[in-house]
Amino acid sequence: MASVETLKNYVNGSWVSSGAGETLEIKNPATQEPLARVPLSPLEEVDAAARAAHTAFLEWSRVPAPDRIQFLFKLKHLLEEHLDPLARSCTEECGKTYAESVGELRRAIENVEVACGIPMLMQGRNNEDIARGIDEHMYRQPVGVGAMIAPFNFPAMIPFWFLPYALATGNCFIVKPSEKCPITQQRIFELIDQLGLPQGVLQLVNGSKQTVDAILDHPLIRAISMVGSTPAARHIYAGAAANGKRAQCQGGAKNPVVIMPDADMDTAVRILADSAFGCAGQRCLALSVGITVGEARDVFREKFAEAARNRRVGYGLDADVETGALVSLESKARIEGIIAQAEREGAKVTVDGRGKMVPGYEQGSFLFPTLLDNVPPGGRTAHTEIFGPVFSMMHADSLDDAIALVNDRAYGNMACIFTADGAAARRFRVVARAGNIGINIGVAAPMAFYPFSGWCESFFGDLHGQGEHAVEFFTETKVVVERWPREWSRKF
Repeated sequence: MASVETLKNYVNGSWVSSGAGETLEIKNPATQEPLARVPLSPLEEVDAAARAAHTAFLEWSRVPAPDRIQFLFKLKHLLEEHLDPLARSCTEECGKTYAESVGELRRAIENVEVACGIPMLMQGRNNEDIARGIDEHMYRQPVGVGAMIAPFNFPAMIPFWFLPYALATGNCFIVKPSEKCPITQQRIFELIDQLGLPQGVLQLVNGSKQTVDAILDHPLIRAISMVGSTPAARHIYAGAAANGKRAQCQGGAKNPVVIMPDADMDTAVRILADSAFGCAGQRCLALSVGITVGEARDVFREKFAEAARNRRVGYGLDADVETGALVSLESKARIEGIIAQAEREGAKVTVDGRGKMVPGYEQGSFLFPTLLDNVPPGGRTAHTEIFGPVFSMMHADSLDDAIALVNDRAYGNMACIFTADGAAARRFRVVARAGNIGINIGVAAPMAFYPFSGWCESFFGDLHGQGEHAVEFFTETKVVVERWPREWSRKF
C-alpha cells in the first residue's frame, strides 16, 4: 500500500493531507488493481473549507462578472489540453469506455462555455415609473458558499453542472467527490490550482456520509447540489431543508421507452442498445424498461436480443469495446441478485449476462448485457433501479396502455418513444410523467444551456442543474423600489 497514492483535499488554495483516521481503497474495476486511497474527511476539515470559502466570498462576490469568467476561459483551455489523461483517469476508476469518458468531459466543458455567458445570464430587470416618479429594479446577487455532493458514475461531468455557474455568479464552492471514484476530480483540481483563483474560491474535500452530514449541518454553507440515488437525494434534501439551505438533489431513475409498431426497428435497436448498455447501464439516463406496443413485440425482442449478445464487452481502454466494467464487484453481485429476483417473479432471461468473463481481465467486475422478457409490471424488478446493463421488456396492446405503464412508477427522470407517427409522439410528450423526454432518442440528455430536468422521486428541489436554472439557483433576487426627491426630479 505504500506505493499507492493517498488523495488530498484542496483547501484555501493549497493541497492538504487529511487527518482522517479512515481511508478507502480505490480499485480499477476492470483489473482490480489498486489506484489510490481516499480519506474520509471529518467534520473539522469540512469546517476549515467552509470558513475559507466564506472568507473568500466576501471579496469574490464583488469581483465584476467579466473578470470572474476569465478564470473559466482558462479552465476551458486546460480541460481541452488535458482531455486525454482526464478521460483515461475516468475510465480507470469508473469502468466506462474511453470514448464514453471523452464524451463526458465534452459535456463538462460545454457547461464551462455556457457559464462564460454569465454577464448576460445574470442580468436583472428594470422598470421606470411603476408609479409617478418611482422606479423598480431587480438584481441578482450570489448566495454565498455552495457545496456539491457528486456521484460515482460521471466523476468528471456532473460537478460541472454546478461548479462553473457557482463560480461565475460570484459564489465560492466546495466539491465532495464520490468516495468510489474520486481520482478524476483530484486531477481536475490540479488544473484548477493553475488558474490563479483567489484562495478559498474553489475547494475539494474527500469523504463519505460523515463528510456529507457535516456539509449539511455547516451554517456557512447555504446551497447544496447533489446527484445520486433517490434515498441519498431524499436524505440530503431533508437535511438541507432542516438547516434552511436551498437544495437541488437529483435522485434515481427507472427510464422507460415505448416502441411503436411503426418505428424503424433497426435504428431503434441500435440506439436503444447504446442507451441500455452504454456506460454499463450506470447512468441516470439509461433506458432500462422497453414497452413494446402491438405487433412490435416479437420483431423488436428478436433484434434487440441479437444486439445484446453481440455487444463487445471489455476493458474501457481497449480498442472497439462498447460496454465496460461495473464500478465494483459489490455492484455486480447486487445486480446479479436483481436478475435472480426477476426470474423468481416470472420474467424470462432471454439473454443472460451472468457468469461470463473478459479474457485477460477475469477478476474484473464485468456483467454482460442482459435481456429480461415478460417482466411483471407489478413486481419489484419493474420498479427497482438496477443501474447496470440489464434491459427489461413489457408489452402493451395500445399507446394508452403503454403510457399507463410509463407513468406507473415513482421515478420521472426520462421517458422515450420510438415512432414514425407525429400524433403519437405528441401525445406521449404531453402526458408522460418525466422531466426529460426523448422522441426517437435513446439518451435525452439536455445540452448545457437547458436544465437537466427530473420529476417525481428523480428530483427533490425546484431548480435543476445547468443553464438558466443553475444561474437562478446560485443567485438571490433583490428588488429595489426607489423614489428621488421632487426637487431633483423636476430638473428632468
